[in-house]
Amino acid sequence: MTTIQIIHSPSGDELVVLPRAEYEALVAAAAEGEEDAADVAMYDARKADLAAEAHPTLPAEVGALLLRGDTRPRALRKWRAVPQFQLAASADIAQGYLSDLENGRRSGSAETIAGLAKALDVPPDWLA
Repeated sequence: MTTIQIIHSPSGDELVVLPRAEYEALVAAAAEGEEDAADVAMYDARKADLAAEAHPTLPAEVGALLLRGDTRPRALRKWRAVPQFQLAASADIAQGYLSDLENGRRSGSAETIAGLAKALDVPPDWLA
C-alpha cells in the first residue's frame, strides 16, 4: 500500500487521498464482502426455513435409494431397516399388497398410506 495523504477541510473533516487503483481495490473488496454477507444471510434464511418446516426433507439415504430406482415405500422401508413382512404386519396390510405398493403396481389409499407412515414413523407426505 502506498502512502496516503490526509487533508483537513476548513470545517475540520479529515479527507483521505489515495491512488485510484487502491480505491478501486477497496471498492471491489467491499462488494465482495457484501456478496459474502448476502450468501450468509441466504444460508441462514434457508436453514431457518428448514427448521420451521413441519415435515423436513427426505433423508439423504432415502434420496440415494430413490436415485437407484427404489420407490418411496421401498426406500423408506430399507432406510428404517424393517423387513417387508414386519412392515406389512405393523401397517395391518397383506405382505403381497405391500409388495405391489413397493413395485408401483398399486397405489395405496389414504388410510393405507397413513398406516405405513405411522409404522415407519415418517410424515405421510413422504410416501406420496
